[in-house]
Amino acid sequence: MSFLTDPVVALFMCLGLGYFIGQLRVGPVQLGGICGTLFVALALGQLGVRISPDLKKTAFALFIFALGFTAGPQFFANIRGGWRYGIFSIIEVVTVLLILAAAVAMFGFDAGTAAGLFAGSATESAVIGTAAEAISKLDLPDGDILQMQANIATAYSLTYLFGLIAIVIFTTQIAPLILKTDLRKEAQKLARALGSVDDEEEEEGLPVVVGRAFDVGPAAGQTVGDFERSRNWAVVLERVQRGSELLETAPEFPLERGDIVFVRGRRNAVIAVTDRLGKEVPVPQGTGFALATRDVVLVRRSVFGRQVRELRQMAAPDLQRGIFIPRIRRMGQNIPALSGTVLQEGDIVTLYGPEKAVARAAQELGNPLSPGDKADFIFLGLGVVVGLLIGHFSLKVGALELTLGSGGGALISGLIFGWLHMRDPRHGRLPNAAAEFAKDFGLAAFIAAIGLSAGPDAINLIKQYGVILPVLGLLLSFVPALVSLLVGSKLMKIETPILLGIIAGQHCSTPTISALVSQSGNSIPVIGYTVTYAISNVLLPLMGPVVVAISRALTS
Repeated sequence: MSFLTDPVVALFMCLGLGYFIGQLRVGPVQLGGICGTLFVALALGQLGVRISPDLKKTAFALFIFALGFTAGPQFFANIRGGWRYGIFSIIEVVTVLLILAAAVAMFGFDAGTAAGLFAGSATESAVIGTAAEAISKLDLPDGDILQMQANIATAYSLTYLFGLIAIVIFTTQIAPLILKTDLRKEAQKLARALGSVDDEEEEEGLPVVVGRAFDVGPAAGQTVGDFERSRNWAVVLERVQRGSELLETAPEFPLERGDIVFVRGRRNAVIAVTDRLGKEVPVPQGTGFALATRDVVLVRRSVFGRQVRELRQMAAPDLQRGIFIPRIRRMGQNIPALSGTVLQEGDIVTLYGPEKAVARAAQELGNPLSPGDKADFIFLGLGVVVGLLIGHFSLKVGALELTLGSGGGALISGLIFGWLHMRDPRHGRLPNAAAEFAKDFGLAAFIAAIGLSAGPDAINLIKQYGVILPVLGLLLSFVPALVSLLVGSKLMKIETPILLGIIAGQHCSTPTISALVSQSGNSIPVIGYTVTYAISNVLLPLMGPVVVAISRALTS
């Protein structure tokens, strides 16, 4: 047993076993690595092992800065123009706070238990850190502070699973029943309205953009431009083989009987043109030419709020042909790259086509992402330090003193530095893989430290409140979702797949959006999810000190 009480061994034991447990799945519900880590830490904490508070603070600062960094571009885009969906994040915060205040008044929860209940039912682990820091600044004996911080972890562990189950079942099962709708059919209908010609998403593993060769057939007599325009520019006739010659094309190029045309476009669009051309023929060897793929961060203001199909209309004539967008990423999630998809600031758009044309288009749209996988530690270090400085500022509201703390300060700093990096990707690079590791490891190490210190006191809280906390976890998860469903469907008339994605996002629940995408058969729900996820990922952690202040005011 002495081996397990070594802090380093205990930390990695919590991470390894915790993430193993987190892989367990019951239907659409998966516990997740963070909650699994907390369960293992609570168990090992019974042995009396502790992790240095400095490591705990460092891990949380790393996590919360990386969280803000990745959310920054979309957060600032949404607070300027996305509040039609962003209002649902406000509904989440206000509803949960009101129910929580009633629960505190009824059951007399201390600040730690209230904060853990808030974090678990909203499935937002970052609240644990901001609330724990706020409690550490209370004018109370050290023993009371440690007890409250331990109660955060215990209450979180008792309510997280129930909060997760409630939101997954509500969005995938209960909400469609309330609205009397078939989620899959609605998602397919909306996808077609956005420009999809397929009922299903692109099959996994197949290329989105393809090239094929056809006999010109019935298209003989048209110009290349006329043919491409008739297909809404969804395909391009890149080259024509006429006899033994291979000819470059332009919009005014005339098609003649006997020509072999080389068609490139989205796979479903190329398949759809077969009735306008002759029979398909093998692509001869040596007729290809260099094609390039480049990721671009959208920063050009004139394209914000525009549909993908409008980009071609806005482009110069030499950029209107041959360039395709096979993928769009928003907040780390792939959203449907359809002609009707609306673009936002900070979207990462993948351009595909001839190398020179792609390079010119990338410069027109925004900032090309430079290749490489090295993190800019100068930017990272300065960003965290700036966040810690911001956290020292406080605001006096009556008898309450509100402060962001180091966690809230690092979050705000991450948002700003993430936005700055989007404006100029040459500086402050934090690759997606590095950012995800910083978030996952930072939060897991922090949660492990909290759980280990809470271990000895967990049993007491469980005995004190028993089934009350799990029931409240269900309630605090279910009610905000129900309110948002009624507001979104009855008042705002939002399409069901997008509305359910919005509800998953306001709850910051990745398992929920995964279940929704699976049930919808396409990624349409992600369109709503990214907006509220970006905003809730900022608002919910900032509520940690607010929950502590409310609890103290109601129980003092």
